[in-house]
Amino acid sequence: MLKKLFQSFRPAEAAPLPDPDAELALGALLVRVAQADRDYQVEEISLIDRILARLYEHNPIEAAKVRATCEKLHAAAPETDTFGKLIRETTGLENRLAALEALWEVVLADGSQKEGELKIVDDARRAMGLSIADNQAARERVMARL
Repeated sequence: MLKKLFQSFRPAEAAPLPDPDAELALGALLVRVAQADRDYQVEEISLIDRILARLYEHNPIEAAKVRATCEKLHAAAPETDTFGKLIRETTGLENRLAALEALWEVVLADGSQKEGELKIVDDARRAMGLSIADNQAARERVMARL
């Protein structure tokens, strides 16, 4: 009886995480960039939701659910380059450039660029097979929109 009582206080086993596809890989990278400065703000969370909704045509609730899954993937995740390679192997150039722009949106959201954020973007850029010129152009496009 005591055993049953103690088991009731233990958290239920979490459902296994899905295998990441390009969408979940990008979402996990967005979360990784947002959390790089150890200050994961509501503004960054809502920006990630808006990016996922825009790129993958989700409604706000679906986008939030995807982001929540991406947060879990990020926490249990492989290295940044693994996500970047998955994006490179499953999407075309246009989508990879859109993913890079999305990363820059999150980096530039708070008005400052931290070293950890820049390293994640650069690692992801290389893993996605994009050039330094692609990176600079993506950053400039995002800055022009802000």
